[in-house]
Amino acid sequence: MESAEMGEGEMLRYEETENDNVSPTDLSELLKEGTKESHDRAENTQFVKDFLKGRIKEELFKLATVALYFTYSALEEEMDRNEDNPVFAPLYFPLELHRKEALIKDLQYFYGEDWKEKIQCSEATQQYVDRIHHVGQNEPELLVAHAYTRYMGDLSGGQVLKKVAQRALKLPSTEEGIQFYVFGNISNAQQFKQLYRARMNALDLDKNTKERIVEEANRAFRFNMQVFDELDKIGKSLAEAQDGGLPVHDGKGDLRKCPYYADKLAGNAGPSCPYQGTVALAKQPLVQLMLATCVVVLAGAAAWYMM
Repeated sequence: MESAEMGEGEMLRYEETENDNVSPTDLSELLKEGTKESHDRAENTQFVKDFLKGRIKEELFKLATVALYFTYSALEEEMDRNEDNPVFAPLYFPLELHRKEALIKDLQYFYGEDWKEKIQCSEATQQYVDRIHHVGQNEPELLVAHAYTRYMGDLSGGQVLKKVAQRALKLPSTEEGIQFYVFGNISNAQQFKQLYRARMNALDLDKNTKERIVEEANRAFRFNMQVFDELDKIGKSLAEAQDGGLPVHDGKGDLRKCPYYADKLAGNAGPSCPYQGTVALAKQPLVQLMLATCVVVLAGAAAWYMM
């Protein structure tokens, strides 16, 4: 299929008619109006609000990148599966939009070459992934809802997040760690979004199918909000651990390898990590005094025994 970059004339033809009145029954308009509430709710999740204010730790940003990797891997697998399906083919722009390879570069930057061994799909992300696979394999006409929700957002608000992350995390100016937000094959995001919406509006869909697509887009927003809420809970756990003098982990290896951390991620209220508890306890002044006393007593006993 011809790409947007190579089909420049097609973009220009759309620009010539962009001032025409848009019909309220066009899919792009139905999605815009039908997802307004969901969009506002997503923007007002605590995770997104903190992100926009630059209050995001690298460990949490890394986990967010992991969630994106699993999400886009599923989405792009199903898009590839349906690249010739008339209900989705006009929206297939792999060179311009696909994010999986960019996310792999980000994961390599944060986790190293063995990144695959250090990540796992969270519960909320897995639910999102399962839904995408179901749609791609059983209801491909709804795939546009997930593509629209993700990619159009990435080309819009995602560019703001890119700048915030780069500044807050002090990432290199060469854009390592934020390749996800870099669309190197799109020279003009606004023109591309116009083209994408025009392609959406040209799909041969009846009223019922359009309504189902809007409903699915709202479902996609809910999945995203569940991932945001999950990340927010993890962020609070990290903050509480640090505020309470508890180390999050031993500082070696992958944070999520700790079974107690994984248990918390899954929402289980299990016992705290024994490493965390032991080290935190040892940091208490009274305990340190008691330990020092014990050492002195033991040293004296050993000296007596050796005499």
